[in-house]
Amino acid sequence: MKKILVANRGEIALRVMRSAKKMGIKTVAVYSEADRNARHVRFADEAVLLGPAPSSESYLVMDKIVEAAKQTGADGIHPGYGFLSENSTFAQKVTKAGITFIGPNTHAIEVMGSKLAAKEAVRDYKIPMVPGIEEAITDVTLAKKIAGEIGFPILIKASAGGGGKGMRVVQNMEELPEQMERAISEAISAFGDGSVFIEKYVTSPRHIEIQVLADTHGNIVHLFERECSVQRRHQKVVEEAPSVVLTPKLRAAMGDAAVKVAKACDYVGAGTVEFLLDDQLNFYFLEMNTRLQVEHPVSELITGVDLVEQQIKVARGEKLSFTQEDLTITGHALEVRVYAEDPLENFMPSVGTLDVYETPKGKGVRLDDGYEQGMEIPIYYDPMIAKLITYGETRDEAIELMKKAIDDYKIEGVATTLSFGKFVCEHEAFTSGNFDTHFVKNYYSPELLFAGQADEKEIAAALALQVYLEDKKQLKVVDTSDSDWKNNR
Repeated sequence: MKKILVANRGEIALRVMRSAKKMGIKTVAVYSEADRNARHVRFADEAVLLGPAPSSESYLVMDKIVEAAKQTGADGIHPGYGFLSENSTFAQKVTKAGITFIGPNTHAIEVMGSKLAAKEAVRDYKIPMVPGIEEAITDVTLAKKIAGEIGFPILIKASAGGGGKGMRVVQNMEELPEQMERAISEAISAFGDGSVFIEKYVTSPRHIEIQVLADTHGNIVHLFERECSVQRRHQKVVEEAPSVVLTPKLRAAMGDAAVKVAKACDYVGAGTVEFLLDDQLNFYFLEMNTRLQVEHPVSELITGVDLVEQQIKVARGEKLSFTQEDLTITGHALEVRVYAEDPLENFMPSVGTLDVYETPKGKGVRLDDGYEQGMEIPIYYDPMIAKLITYGETRDEAIELMKKAIDDYKIEGVATTLSFGKFVCEHEAFTSGNFDTHFVKNYYSPELLFAGQADEKEIAAALALQVYLEDKKQLKVVDTSDSDWKNNR
């Protein structure tokens, strides 16, 4: 494989290209008209315009991407995450064109793309699952019968769902008809598929996922867990590795279950098996994401394994160069997602120009981003600006590094979630490790965040004169050098 087209944009496109460059592989960027001057376009060896700004006319047009690969002579396509990364039709088109799809086969994508099919696939492996129904339904009468059997609260979930869409928690029988109708309607709107199923709602769960890696020679390993319980609207916002609650025995059991899930669908490449963990430390299979995850850097930092590099090697037909016994956890890593959203205004998207964009640096700090000062945040795509990751010998050290890195990250021109990230890192529930997926609902409010910012402003005002006198008005230049996270652990 000598040339790879990256079918994505922004920070993940840059992330993939950096590993490819390190391996001596040339890269091709694709871009929309809105991304004409984007960093991933300038970083790549070649770039191909796909079309207008809307993703439906650019990044989601499969035939244009495949044609771009043919025109540039790319022999591999890496989908990143989002867009077409879990689309089996796209993977099939890529393969049919004689180009290597850097990801799992279409069978694995299709099976794990349906929550019901995924449960059916892993049933023979004796993997724990949340009590519920294993078939899609639309009949409210049947739903009431099932709910009565498993007991409230229940969770209605879209079979083809993701990101919290088509998902409803139902507390009692009276709510069921309306909530089921809403879940089906939302599932049809979001996925074109109204299939839903019902399962017992785990009231105080933690969200634990296991990173797996499999080659084409039957070798499968796991790279331990990621704690992803700090979520907003069922979307992860802060992730870390390892989890503070997993014992070595539980870690091994969950890792073994994740490997079995990968075996169940003949998985190849990097993937993630997600579990719910209840307050009694019982774990239940949730789903499998057949792609690279946004939070993959924390796994890379605690294991020293470049997951993108491994994806490319596996796609080339190479055997994994390490076994499960070779993998160990070293240190602790923490990731905060930085979005162009206003946490004081219910996380409304904030578009505009990055008038100031100064990034944090230093030992133990990694930043995966796709922007620089003067660039605009487009309204057409996911508003994530960057992934800010810190790494320390201990969890406390990683948290302290994160708080400093957030302070050092200067962004003006758009509102961001940096202040929310710091709120999480400073909260006693998070620092103690005593939290679950209801962290935001239980502890966060715009008023609390605003109060904290007000306190900081009072302190800043008291120091203003001293800062002014000491300020030498040095010109600050943004460092655009490549990230070297392996040597920055």
